Amino acid sequence: MPAKATSQDRLSLTFAALSDPTRRAILMRLAKGESTVTELARPFEMSLPAITKHLKVLKRAGLITRSRDAQWRPCKLEAQPLHEASAWVEQYRVFWEESLDRLEEYLGTSY
Repeated sequence: MPAKATSQDRLSLTFAALSDPTRRAILMRLAKGESTVTELARPFEMSLPAITKHLKVLKRAGLITRSRDAQWRPCKLEAQPLHEASAWVEQYRVFWEESLDRLEEYLGTSY
């Protein structure tokens, strides 16, 4: 991710990365702990290069990091972009709850 990316740019990258079910499944797996590419690829019927492409998207969005320990290259979940996406969605949940509460109040007083 570029160093000068705005929060809106990061949010777009996060939602784009989350749009794919394979990438969401990878993140769910990483929520349990670090994993290698081979371990992450195991449940999927796709090649290691295909999994690697998904990991690159997740890394570009800041959702994972990869480290190196000899031949071991574990992937690790990074929660901050998910927190930012959750906070963005929360604003709209609050808006709709308040709107529906006002509608309920209006409908309750008009009968």
